Amino acid sequence: MDVLSNGAVTTVSNFVFPNDLHVHWSMMIVLYPYITGIVAGAFIVSSLYHVFNIKALKPVSRFSLLFALAFLACATLPLLVHLGHPERSMNMMITPSPSSAMAGFGYIYALYGIVLVLEILFIYRPKLVQLQAGSAGWMQKIYTLLSFGSDNVTPESLALDKKIIKFLAAIGIPMACLLHGYVGFIFGGVKANPTWSTPLMPVIFLLSACVSGISGIILLYILTKKYRRESLNLECIKTCFNYLAGFFIIDFTFEMLEVFSHSYLRSGYHHMVEGLLNGPLYISFWVAQVFMFSVVPLFLFGWLCLTRVKDRLYILGTMVTSGLLLLQVLYMRWNVVIGGQLMSKSARGYTEFHPQWFHKEGIITAIILMSLPFIVLFFLGKIFPFWLEESE
Repeated sequence: MDVLSNGAVTTVSNFVFPNDLHVHWSMMIVLYPYITGIVAGAFIVSSLYHVFNIKALKPVSRFSLLFALAFLACATLPLLVHLGHPERSMNMMITPSPSSAMAGFGYIYALYGIVLVLEILFIYRPKLVQLQAGSAGWMQKIYTLLSFGSDNVTPESLALDKKIIKFLAAIGIPMACLLHGYVGFIFGGVKANPTWSTPLMPVIFLLSACVSGISGIILLYILTKKYRRESLNLECIKTCFNYLAGFFIIDFTFEMLEVFSHSYLRSGYHHMVEGLLNGPLYISFWVAQVFMFSVVPLFLFGWLCLTRVKDRLYILGTMVTSGLLLLQVLYMRWNVVIGGQLMSKSARGYTEFHPQWFHKEGIITAIILMSLPFIVLFFLGKIFPFWLEESE
């Protein structure tokens, strides 16, 4: 057993090259695609209403955008914590390399953030004008700024706003897919790693993003409504849950297809991949990701979607299923990012990674970073009302 310079406790088996002993991309690189995936998935929920006119999703159409913005505001924090000199992060945008996939992230992130903020402001503009008229002091100035200094809410003005919202939502869909699909592209483009180098990686990352985002929306919608003692829109929950079932079935199919394709092709590194999944990753992959957080939710989907269930039991089942799927995506990120680095280039040995609690990239730091989006969402809720009123 060795204690590395970053505080992680690592064990090795068989022959491991010295440069393979250290897991370079650790907890923070697991959180980064997890948070950006939630952003993309939450935006998809809003776009299903604004672009594809799924009217049942209207109650969460605005909340999902604020949910996406809160997580987008914190999406870069894991990367900055991981960097040794975070103050140099802007150099990648100032002097980008055209051949670097990572250099494009800053531009994609910035453009998507602008589109998301503009869509929120146009959607909320009638409400912001109303709040501006009923407020005073600093809040009135804030609402004036957020409503573009305009109090014009005539039918013609609102019709123009609706066209702009639909346009922003439409261009936001490919941008959201690009924001998270590129993360899978980065991993899939690492030719030296047989567990990453697959064209299915961007697709799996994108589908799992939809799963985590929709799960987060369902879970938080139910919890906040219960906390505020407000009635739930059961039709909205059922529609979200049906879309979640569809995305997850496709996602899980592709995840297993990747594993089975490795097993069928039996390339030169197949024995290492097989040994990895049945060795260091056996608990986190087969037991946790596949059985507990994938197979069990599949049975729950079958029970809740194909049979008649009482409303209270249905809501409880959707909460449990959504929570399990949030953990499934987190385990998937862990097994891809951390698991892919446990194989030595010698093709004969493995490293086991155990993160520390109190470390720059440890468990406590990860918990704090995962809590920050909810704090941001709380303050956003003080400015932008979460839920649509019946009159709206």
